[in-house]
This record gives sequence, C-alpha cells and structure tokens, in this order.
Amino acid sequence: MFTGIVEELGEVTAVEQLAEASRFRLRGPLVTDGAKHGDSIAVNGVCLTVVETADGEFTADVMQETLKRSSLGALRPGSRVNLERPMALGGRLGGHLVQGHVDGTGEILSRTPSEHWELVKVSLPGNLARYVVEKGSITVDGVSLTVVEAAADHFTISLIPTTLALTTLGTKQPGDPVNLEVDVLAKYVERLLAAGVDPLAATAAAAGEDTP
Repeated sequence: MFTGIVEELGEVTAVEQLAEASRFRLRGPLVTDGAKHGDSIAVNGVCLTVVETADGEFTADVMQETLKRSSLGALRPGSRVNLERPMALGGRLGGHLVQGHVDGTGEILSRTPSEHWELVKVSLPGNLARYVVEKGSITVDGVSLTVVEAAADHFTISLIPTTLALTTLGTKQPGDPVNLEVDVLAKYVERLLAAGVDPLAATAAAAGEDTP
C-alpha cells in the first residue's frame, strides 16, 4: 500500500523486451536503499516487484497485462519516473490509500499556469468517471492529488510548485499519457451497494455493534 507522496524522481536506465513482458532497470538511490528481492516500489503509480538491486538501481519485470493497462510501455532509457516505497505501518498517511493498481490511463489535455500553481486538465475514461468527485482524491502517475473539477470526460488538478519540481507532472505536456488510480474505497462501496449490502450495517455487525 502506498500514499501517493512521491519520494524520488528516478530514471529508466534500460529496457529489455522479453517474450510477453519487459524488464526495466531504473535508477533511484533513495528508494533502493535497503530494498531487496521481492520488495515493492511504485513506478509512476504502478506497483512493481523488485527483482534485484545494485548501485542505486533496481530491476523489475513488467507483465503484458500491466503494459496494456498503464503507460509504462511508453518508457524508454532516459525517461523520468515517480518513485515511492510502500508506506510503513504506523507511519503518517500523507496522501491517501493507494494500491499501485492502475485503473486506466488519461491524457494531459491542457495546462494553465498562474502565479503560485498550475491548473492541469486530464482526460478521464468513461468507466472511471463515477469514482471521481470534486475535492476527492485521485492518483496521477503515482501522485496523490485533490480533484478541483470533476466532469464526465475529464477532471482538473492544481499543482503546487513542490509537485511541479519534484515529480514528472512538472514536465508532462498536452498529449502525454498518465496512469490513473481512483479511490479504492469508492469501488468497494459501489460493489457492496450493488449486492444490496448496507456498508454501515455491515461494518457495525463486524464490530459486534447495533446499527442506529
């Protein structure tokens, strides 16, 4: 589980095409410090498993399914990427609960700079629109952000100088693809309601409490 607070701006150093997958080698001295085989690292919001680490770099195998559902297939040597290690239990939750399981991809539609921040419009796949609400949370290329405006086919986000400087969102241009992950809690609630389950009653029953 991640928080969507990017720890390091890394770089792809090599991409090896395999039969039905790709092997990426990425540089990230901070996130690889203490990392070992089998650990998880989020790359542009995609949870990847570390195969090996050496000299501040790590390798990860990316399956065809992940390449199809995310923008990782467009990465090349020299591409900059957002990196984050899983959150530690008992630590601060700086963003929101992020699984690193990409729900779809969007596209940067426009950027409108202002004095202290930049408003960015991103296209939104129709099947994800119902999970995106004004003032809610969404993850864009692994960055936890607050939705400014939510429409049927797009949403907008405000990027502060820190986000612009320390993540890849500072250099993304109109037409560039981005990975999107919506709030998993919204998906669970939708599933429960579709099954005719009252989430509040179910939670109270699990805790052994009476519902109001």
